Amino acid sequence: MAEEAKFKCLRCGHGFTAPYTPKVAEERACPKCDSNSVRRLKEKKDS
Repeated sequence: MAEEAKFKCLRCGHGFTAPYTPKVAEERACPKCDSNSVRRLKEKKDS
């Protein structure tokens, strides 16, 4: 089951959300510049 995760493009800095399935490798492209240098942002845990 896919969940929403935050991603950021390392090329243009654009941030976006997209479906994400843990432990499944997927090729992603930035919706703004079409670069494939995209990384998932770690969620900060509330303490």
